[in-house]
Amino acid sequence: MPPLLSHSSSSLSLLRPFLPIKFPFYPPPFVKSQFCPLSPPAHLFKPSLSRHVSTSSFPSSRGRGSSVSMESSSPEPTVSLDSVTQDLKNQTLGPDDVSKAKLKLEDLNWDHSFVRALPGDPRADTIPRQVMHACYTKVLPSAEVENPELVAWSDSVADLFDLDPKEFERPDFPLLFSGASPLVGALPYAQCYGGHQFGMWAGQLGDGRAITLGEVVNSKSERWELQLKGSGRTPYSRFADGLAVLRSSIREFLCSEAMHCLGIPTTRALSLVTTGKYVTRDMFYDGNAKEEPGAIVCRVAPSFLRFGSYQIHASRGKEDLEIVRALADYAIRHHFPHIENMNKSESLSFSTGDEDHSVVDLTSNKYAAWTVEIAERTASMIASWQGVGFTHGVMNTDNMSILGLTIDYGPFGFLDAFDPSFTPNTTDLPGRRYCFANQPDIGLWNIAQFTATLSTAKLISDKEADYAMERYGNKFMDEYQAMMTRKLGLPKYNKQLISKLLNNMAVDKVDYTNFFRLLSNVKADPKIPEDELLVPLKAVLLDIGQERKEAWMSWVQSYVHELAASGISDEQRKAQMNSVNPKYVLRNYLCQTAIDAAEQGDYTEVRRLLKLMERPYDEQPGMEKYARLPPAWAYRPGVCMLSCSS
Repeated sequence: MPPLLSHSSSSLSLLRPFLPIKFPFYPPPFVKSQFCPLSPPAHLFKPSLSRHVSTSSFPSSRGRGSSVSMESSSPEPTVSLDSVTQDLKNQTLGPDDVSKAKLKLEDLNWDHSFVRALPGDPRADTIPRQVMHACYTKVLPSAEVENPELVAWSDSVADLFDLDPKEFERPDFPLLFSGASPLVGALPYAQCYGGHQFGMWAGQLGDGRAITLGEVVNSKSERWELQLKGSGRTPYSRFADGLAVLRSSIREFLCSEAMHCLGIPTTRALSLVTTGKYVTRDMFYDGNAKEEPGAIVCRVAPSFLRFGSYQIHASRGKEDLEIVRALADYAIRHHFPHIENMNKSESLSFSTGDEDHSVVDLTSNKYAAWTVEIAERTASMIASWQGVGFTHGVMNTDNMSILGLTIDYGPFGFLDAFDPSFTPNTTDLPGRRYCFANQPDIGLWNIAQFTATLSTAKLISDKEADYAMERYGNKFMDEYQAMMTRKLGLPKYNKQLISKLLNNMAVDKVDYTNFFRLLSNVKADPKIPEDELLVPLKAVLLDIGQERKEAWMSWVQSYVHELAASGISDEQRKAQMNSVNPKYVLRNYLCQTAIDAAEQGDYTEVRRLLKLMERPYDEQPGMEKYARLPPAWAYRPGVCMLSCSS
């Protein structure tokens, strides 16, 4: 395929007004795709239009921290470290007083709409090959298993599809969710997709080690796909073994659930089991391979469709363009039904802002409305990442969900010391394409690739593609500004104040999570003596000289002035800010501590972290050590910097 061509030499950074460092972004956000030439809209990122497609019908995974409301919520019960430890010792795997009917694994309501509706591979072998004219290949899990163990599980995920939590107690549960024993009703397959990796078209990728068991429809008619990651080779494995190690599986399991509890849209994780076998991995691709315990995560999502699911078929010529349309129809029918039911009376028409005064009417083309909603969901998701300091690490187009879910947890990381150039991925170090500050731009770039794919398939026009990108930009800025306003407890958005704060944090490498949590302790009293201004923040403003102290005092004075003008009491504002600024995030060193113990057969810390991350916005007395600054050992290679190898 021809190389990716940039449309212009200039680049657009959505966060540029807010961050102290400007990054060269390569490639630029707007491109002439190999699928379809696409010009940037001249009116991009004008003030937000008055109407847009609503995403309210999508089941939100947002928690307490996502509410726009500034009203405080009543405190939840707290737990101590000792009580958590005792709970783990005495824990039964399921509650004894389930009040509503729950299902056994054999009674789950399986459906296989993806397999029914879309073309499949006529072959069922796992020989690495190009799978043409098909969306999936039927393939069985094949990972070698010997005395598998259940490491961790999520009762709340089981509840999504009415599974009785007592099923986790079954002796055969590890066999079933390692793929060693077949699940009744399942119809396993691996999905075919492609994608751009680090800005370059990579061709066919696909589920190289993930096998979908099928879809379970719950009592609310919600559809949930179950997928085993690390369960063996598929035709899409290329030169890999299709397996996963305990190290990366613990990270994916814990972060899936932690992100959900932070209120961020994400895939979920039902269970984590060890295989009892070892897997050879070269973590840093430096020739130092070693054997690691194997493991399998059962991932759960309404759908695992990605941008790359559409790209691969658009890249293969005219005869596969109908597959793009079929995939779009499938997604709209099952996951965006409100778009299927739109009608002209809704009048979703918008001026494009072009000189010819042309109009985009979303009710006349369901694919355009669908594209706009995907763009907005993606923007909302990435804004929420920025809010908690989450860096994905590998935002390739094959890792972008059409549902706006965080997907594929590889070398992710939460910010410790605030550094806009932070990337958790050693593979990304030369250019830092996927660093924290670049995530909004990368999201836009990926949307450009997705819209180019749909344009190639004649599903949307260039103007509709441009409008979707405009909506991405507007939605991101709306969400980002609202989120930062809530994080600071401000009565209204203040660009200058926020920009200065982020600059100060970057200069002094201030801990991102702890700073915003402590900020709620600042009092809205303009009469506070200068020498007391920084007292609430002393735990995070470490080793700064007099000049930097003065810079911080100046900022706090401006901040206090804004707070005083709001008329909100200190107590009310503190509760509001603590509901959006987590005390606990899944720092890499916490994961590593749990991994080290688990590799020795002790899963207590994995389960304790899972319990802790269920309530990240609560104080949880006795658990304060999990909110501390990372220790010195946390910065050694392999803890804060990870490669894609897993």
